[in-house]
Amino acid sequence: MQDAPVHDSPVHDSPVHVAAEPIDDEGTFSQIREPRSENRLPLGDGTWHQLARQYVWVQLISSGIVFLLVLGAALAIWLIVGAWWVWIPAGIVLVILAITLVITPRQARAYGYQLRDDDLVFRKGILWQRVVAVPYGRMQLVDITHGPLDRGFGIAQLKLVTAAATTGVAIPGLRQAAAEQLRDTLIAVAETRRTGL
Repeated sequence: MQDAPVHDSPVHDSPVHVAAEPIDDEGTFSQIREPRSENRLPLGDGTWHQLARQYVWVQLISSGIVFLLVLGAALAIWLIVGAWWVWIPAGIVLVILAITLVITPRQARAYGYQLRDDDLVFRKGILWQRVVAVPYGRMQLVDITHGPLDRGFGIAQLKLVTAAATTGVAIPGLRQAAAEQLRDTLIAVAETRRTGL
C-alpha cells in the first residue's frame, strides 16, 4: 500500500499570515497528508500548522484503555454468566477500536490549520475530508480544554465558537504553548475585525 502524497509546509514568510509572530511548530508533524485522488480538496498556499506528535500517544492510550475495558467486561460476563452471545457486540466494538488504533497515526497527520488574512482554515481527513474556514470577525469564543492525559503529555484542544454552530471548529492535539499563542492571536485579530480597525 502506498502512502498518500505528502505536502511540504512552506516557510513562515508567506504573505497570507496575520500572526505578529509565527506559531511555534516545534514537536509537531512536519508534513500534511493528502488523499491520492486528483479530486481531493486542495491545500492552497501558505503555512499549514499541524498537531503535536503527543496527540497520537494520547489517542492510542485512550482507545487502548477502552479496548481493554470492553475485552475485560465481555470476558467476565462470558465466564460468570456463560452468555456466549456477549462476544457479538463486544467483537464489533473491539474490531472498531482495533481499526481506530491502526489508523490513528495516519489520521493525525491529516489535521492542519492555516491563518489567512481574513479567516482561519481548518482541515482534517483523508477518506472523508473536511475543510472549514472560520472568519475572524465571526468568532465569539476561543476555548482551550485538556483532560488528564492531555496535561500529562502537554497538549490541549482549542475550540472556536461562532454565531453559526456548524462553523465551530475544534483543533485537538496542540502543544499547550502553541494553543495559548494561537488563542491570543485569534482574539487580537477577531477584536480588530469586529471593531473595523
